[in-house]
Amino acid sequence: MNETNPVRPLGWGRFLLQFLTVLIAYFVASVPAVLLLGVTAWGYLLSVMGSMAAALLVAWLWLRRDGALAQAWNLARPDSWPRALAIASGATLVIVFIFTASGPVIDALGLDQVDVELIMQFITESPLMLALWIAGVAWLAAGLGEELLWRGFLLDRLMRLPGIEGRIWIAIVLQAVLFGLPHLYQGWGGVLVTGLIGLLFGWLRIIAKWNLWPLVIAHAAVDTIMMGLGYAAAQDWITIG
Repeated sequence: MNETNPVRPLGWGRFLLQFLTVLIAYFVASVPAVLLLGVTAWGYLLSVMGSMAAALLVAWLWLRRDGALAQAWNLARPDSWPRALAIASGATLVIVFIFTASGPVIDALGLDQVDVELIMQFITESPLMLALWIAGVAWLAAGLGEELLWRGFLLDRLMRLPGIEGRIWIAIVLQAVLFGLPHLYQGWGGVLVTGLIGLLFGWLRIIAKWNLWPLVIAHAAVDTIMMGLGYAAAQDWITIG
């Protein structure tokens, strides 16, 4: 990564403090909406958006304090938008293929299949709810938020740690594992698939010359496609599987 300004050195203790405070902010902020609105489409929508906003705020404070904000959250204009969009398009196709082809592999490993039934129940309640989930979750919380958090904040922090600094693939693997584990609510199959996608996104950050836009676009596009297909299937417009 190109450094233009000195960045505060990062040790393991400081990293753990940063990571834990981001996680605490995420989980604490996820509670109020569900307590107030229950396990509903609105409750989960606001919970997901609120928790991501809180986590990003804490991550932003740490990155800014350490002088690493510009490197970690590189949302500058890409050197070439056609190249950035080509990377995003290719990644979208690969990830959709991974989701499509992962079923038999998960079965062969004896793991539970990826379970997104609850989310699909929410987004298929109405066209309005589909639009809100696409905008609020697919594009903001997941597409933009998760890339800033995992491939931005976390990958940057890991790459600066003693013993990992200069070993980019160790950092990429670790962030992929940590990215996959929170998806345990989808079953171990969900953890496996999400972790694999985390590896791909980590590699894409290198290919994209550390610019986050191709990753944000690909992530949001995949979630939009999946939500759209789920809604279409619920309306009997198409048949899946």
